Amino acid sequence: MLRKGSLTGLLLFGIFFGAGNLIFPPALGALSGHQFWPAIAGFVLSGVGIAIITLIIGTLNPKGYIHEISRKIAPWFAIVYLVALYLSIGPFFAIPRTATVSYEVGIAPLLGNANGGLGLFIFTLIYFCLAYLIALYPSKILDSIGRILTPVFAILIVVLVVLGALKYSGHSPQVAADAYQASAFGQGFLEGYNTLDALASVAFSVIAVTTLNQLGFTSKKEYIKTIWIVGIVVAIGFSVLYIGLGYLGNHFPIPAEVMASDANKGVYVLSEATKAIFGPVAQIFLAGMVTVTCFTTTAGLIVSTGEFFHHTFPKISYRVYATVFTLIGFAIANLGLSAIIAYSVPVLMILYPITITIVLIVIVNKFVALSKPGMQLTIFLASLVSVASVLASTFKISLLEKGIALLPFAAQSLPWLVPVVIGILLSFILPNKQIAEE
Repeated sequence: MLRKGSLTGLLLFGIFFGAGNLIFPPALGALSGHQFWPAIAGFVLSGVGIAIITLIIGTLNPKGYIHEISRKIAPWFAIVYLVALYLSIGPFFAIPRTATVSYEVGIAPLLGNANGGLGLFIFTLIYFCLAYLIALYPSKILDSIGRILTPVFAILIVVLVVLGALKYSGHSPQVAADAYQASAFGQGFLEGYNTLDALASVAFSVIAVTTLNQLGFTSKKEYIKTIWIVGIVVAIGFSVLYIGLGYLGNHFPIPAEVMASDANKGVYVLSEATKAIFGPVAQIFLAGMVTVTCFTTTAGLIVSTGEFFHHTFPKISYRVYATVFTLIGFAIANLGLSAIIAYSVPVLMILYPITITIVLIVIVNKFVALSKPGMQLTIFLASLVSVASVLASTFKISLLEKGIALLPFAAQSLPWLVPVVIGILLSFILPNKQIAEE
């Protein structure tokens, strides 16, 4: 049981491990200054805790989240939500981000950041052409390479973190950015959204179920215990990685002009720390490792997103979906990393609360019968508050901002939490109750 859980956990760690897992923790470390520990606590809670719970809950039901959402809320909502989710972890955010991170962490420093736009265009053109070929003819060899390289790369990052901590721990942190001074935990919690891991957990829970079923179990009890081992293995791996990378970013000396610029601080810390600790030649090695690791993720995401859309809307072939998603990913990648992160934030601030609410409903319903209208109301409240929060912050609507600020936990970036809890409580007493399926 321990062996099965550990093997599956390492596999999922490799699947989850991507661009966002690398760049956001050191950026948080740099920007949070002396508020690092509450900030990284918020980051780990949303980036690891919620992602793992989402994965475990999804794995406990072999029929997956689409069945849970369709039954508890509505089939149309399940389709709309999952389409938005797959587009987020696919062509709109995660796929282009893997390419831009590969370029900015690995290739751009080798070029001395010369030919910025042209260099990115040429790199992403080659990168996406190769990823498209793999997506059309999925290769077990590439999958095996990804499974081997990702853990190796993770180990090397741990080595970088340990040596960096020993070398730079004496350096004082930067002055915390305004957002972290106002609410370090809340800002860290929001930054955890950027990893996309909780959204990916909804999709990857299907892979976990398939993998676990191949291992074989003597009883349901053994299966459930193994799932928890899987969750613990992945949670420990990512928590150690995030805290270590965040600590490195928190103490690594970053010039004032870099801190004041729009440059991604996580990319800067990774590249410069690697060169400072291992020497200039190490940048070539880092470039190769980051590119190959991100490349396997890109190809895998094109395949999984294309398969989902073909299964959901079968009138269009998988090949057409793969082509369209590759072209979208290529186009968005050339906007640059900062632009991708900036326009993804509002969408994630809507999708994450809805995802967390779905998981909460599924958990509670495993123990207590809940009203279907009550569950629908709960999702509506989560969606309403999340959309209102995004509209208020994006368009600076003062009246809406003041209204959101009145909600409990708004300062901690959780204004949707109490409305969701109220909705779940109402689900205890409203009619048309559902009992969780065994």
